[in-house]
Amino acid sequence: MLYVNVKKRLPYFCFDIEHQFACQAITAILGVSGAGKSTFIHLINGLKKPDHGTIVLHSTPLIDTQRHIFIPPEKRNIGTVFQEALLFPHYKVIKNLTYAIHNSMHQKFNEIITVLNIGHLLDRYPSMLSGGEKQRIAIARALLTNPQLLLMDEPLSALDMPRRQELLNYINKLSHEINIPIIYVTHNINEAKQIANYVAILEQGRLIDYGKTDNILRSPYLTNWL
Repeated sequence: MLYVNVKKRLPYFCFDIEHQFACQAITAILGVSGAGKSTFIHLINGLKKPDHGTIVLHSTPLIDTQRHIFIPPEKRNIGTVFQEALLFPHYKVIKNLTYAIHNSMHQKFNEIITVLNIGHLLDRYPSMLSGGEKQRIAIARALLTNPQLLLMDEPLSALDMPRRQELLNYINKLSHEINIPIIYVTHNINEAKQIANYVAILEQGRLIDYGKTDNILRSPYLTNWL
């Protein structure tokens, strides 16, 4: 369960959401550019602070402005994959993956490597990787920190169509085989349709709709958008 009840003043609108999200399988956060999708992600992982409000993940308050609670990003046990892979260029892939590995994840290392099909890349430097390969490494690195939630902020935006489809297949497989809840930010309806179990629609910092994917993708709002 992820409970979000926050307000934050942004340059062009006020981000204002109160809702309880299922936080299981894959939840797509869908909206046009500037809808507040990345702000939503950054409030959850602690890179931004709300002006006031509360965020609770699995009964643990991540922030509560009234009680002066703020768990710093590095202690939230949340993994984030950004639009850019942000790998250490001077480390080989294996060192990038093990740099911040959680002790409990050594036994799952091979499983994650297999699911994401990156075993043949371990001895390469990031400069030797394609964009899709870099993102798979970034996803594996985030998983190896043993997060209770994985956030993905438009991780396919820099990839061409074949690589996008390839990575979507890996993300879908990841959700089923590793069994970790994923919040996936996108402005692409087809991506949400392919991998998401739940969809939340944001517009101007407001939650327009939320529910199971099949129901939300038939909503009048998206019909008008399309």
